[in-house]
Amino acid sequence: MIKFVSFILCLFSVSIFAQEQKKEILPKEIQIQTAVLPAPEEDKNGAKVYGYDETGNFVVLREGTNNLVCLADNPNKEGISVSCYSIKLEPFMARGRELAAEGKNFKEKREIRGAEVAAGKIKMPKEPSMTYIYFGSEAAYDKSTGKLGDGQFRYVIYTPFATIESTGLPSKPHAKGMPWLMDPGTFRAHIMVGPF
Repeated sequence: MIKFVSFILCLFSVSIFAQEQKKEILPKEIQIQTAVLPAPEEDKNGAKVYGYDETGNFVVLREGTNNLVCLADNPNKEGISVSCYSIKLEPFMARGRELAAEGKNFKEKREIRGAEVAAGKIKMPKEPSMTYIYFGSEAAYDKSTGKLGDGQFRYVIYTPFATIESTGLPSKPHAKGMPWLMDPGTFRAHIMVGPF
C-alpha cells in the first residue's frame, strides 16, 4: 500500500512539473504583433502570419496580401525569435517545418530537401530572396504588447548555388556586421548579415 501511494504521489509530482514547464500560448493578436516585428513597416499589415492556437498547434493566424510570410515565436524554445521571409521561399520553409514535425534533425532535413531540390520537387527562387529575423531575451519581452526591448536584427538573403567566386563574399565574416556567404555552392547558399 505504501509503495502504491508513493507511486501515485510521484506521478502527481511529474504531472505538476510538466504543467509548469508547458509554455504559455499568447493571444493571436499579440503573436501577430510580435511576428511582424522584423518586417519593413510598410509590409507588416499585409504579411501572412503563422503561429500557435490555444492547444499549441502550428496554424495560420492571418492570411496575407503581400509577398511576406512571418513566423510567430515558438513558445517551446528559449528566448524570443521571429522571422519574415519572401513568399518565394515558402516551399523550402514549409518542407523544413514538415520534416521537423516528423522528427528529422538538421542534417536529415538538409539531405532530404537537397535531394528534393535536385529532383525539382522543391522550387528554389532564382533571384535573391530575403529573410528578416528579430531576436532577443524573454526578460525584455512584453507579453501584453508584443514588443521586444532588447531585439536585434539578423538578415539572411537566400541565393541558391551562389559561390564565393560568383559573389566576391567571404565564407566567414572578418568584421562585425559584415555580410558573408554561408553554404556556398549549395541549394541553401545564403548571405548572412548579423549583429555579430
